[in-house]
Amino acid sequence: MSRLPASLTLVGAGKMGGAMLSGWLAGGLDPARTTILDPQPSPEIEALCAACGLALNPAAPPASDALVLAMKPQGLDAAAPMLAGLAGADTLVVSILAGKTIADLRTRLPRARAIVRAMPNLPASIGRGATGAVASAGVDAARRDQADALLASVGLVEWLDDEGLIDALTAVSGSGPAYVFLLAEAMAQAGIAAGLPAAMAARLARATVSGSGALLDATERDAELLRRDVTSPGGTTAAALAVLMRDGGLPDLLREAVAAGRHRAGELSG
Repeated sequence: MSRLPASLTLVGAGKMGGAMLSGWLAGGLDPARTTILDPQPSPEIEALCAACGLALNPAAPPASDALVLAMKPQGLDAAAPMLAGLAGADTLVVSILAGKTIADLRTRLPRARAIVRAMPNLPASIGRGATGAVASAGVDAARRDQADALLASVGLVEWLDDEGLIDALTAVSGSGPAYVFLLAEAMAQAGIAAGLPAAMAARLARATVSGSGALLDATERDAELLRRDVTSPGGTTAAALAVLMRDGGLPDLLREAVAAGRHRAGELSG
């Protein structure tokens, strides 16, 4: 039996919203009771709505069991009057609007009681995301289960007890893909500096980063143990890691980077 809500309205069907929608439909969401609100839907979303029988931008959007907010955060104020009419006392509201707190949402949606704030990351657009979520006091077990099903459609979901931890989560998993892409970029540049042709260095870096991520995902072994597995004492990897792990090296830089990201997330949310 599907844990998804019986009816749903999605506000914003861009890259992230569209990816979530595809996951919900694959998971059993009823197309006949699904409404999409997007002032500029992509041709792909228009085609999906036509093929599956989803209601796209109806003149009078119906009330739904769940209201998912996936538009640009700066559009919240303009959309608030319309959204307030869709978010009733019994509506599960799931927001992936970066920087918008539960208090922000409650102010703009005064009748809403069950609000979930979530922070997915870019790999969610291909169903491999990492999402952190926190629920307001009005979210009961059944609605939390529905929210979990909605968010799990695009990858891992981790629930937080404290909304204040969203900033730390944003700095780790929300911004984390950029750190990984930078690693691939820097590895390619280092390969070029070592004499490899540019195109070859880029291919090797890409395959190494993506392959290592796939290996990490395919095993229950910790990243530290996998690192030790590939590091022979006195070998080439050990020599390279001695540089990366020295004082001020990669672990220290990442701690500093996450702290900076957390601080900035707090400023943007404030």
